[in-house]
Amino acid sequence: MSIFEYNGSAVVAMVGKNCFAIASDRRLGVQLQTVATDFQRVFKIHDKLYIGLSGLATDAQSLYQRLVFRHKLYQLREERDMKPQTFASLVSTFLYEKRFGPYFCQPVIAGLGDNDEPFICTMDCIGAKELAKDFVVSGTASESLYGACESMYKPSMEPEELFETISQALQASVDRDCLSGWGGYVLLVTPTEVQERVIKGRMD
Repeated sequence: MSIFEYNGSAVVAMVGKNCFAIASDRRLGVQLQTVATDFQRVFKIHDKLYIGLSGLATDAQSLYQRLVFRHKLYQLREERDMKPQTFASLVSTFLYEKRFGPYFCQPVIAGLGDNDEPFICTMDCIGAKELAKDFVVSGTASESLYGACESMYKPSMEPEELFETISQALQASVDRDCLSGWGGYVLLVTPTEVQERVIKGRMD
């Protein structure tokens, strides 16, 4: 078993019309044994920027703390919040610095940039970025997430339709992966508000 699959995870981000959604499952496991069913994988950087960390849970929490530290330094120096594109470059270089002893995480970054233009990207554990205009996925359920998102996604969705689409894609995917699941957590971000929702799923 790969170290990335040790705890199990599923993270997906999807773009709508001037909005985005980022979702994850809630299971924390040790291989096939479930340890917790309320584990957080999506973290806030600022009001319009979020990061989802799939992979090894301990590394995800350490990496998040380091990134918050870097972002606070940026806020003190620049007196503004970081743009999503800038933050993606920061995460990428930070991971590449540690390439000989990497954090075993695959980040998914989602944010609203200039003119409330949604930005999403993902990268591997050494910071190789993959940009997308529609959706990005990572985690042990990534293969089934690709299939579900490919079939359900359509461009320029309104916030409520986007929530429904990402929730259905997540639920359908984690049911086909025994290392992730036990409900889901969805963040829906528009220029004016942030909605957090917990969705119920199969508990087996």
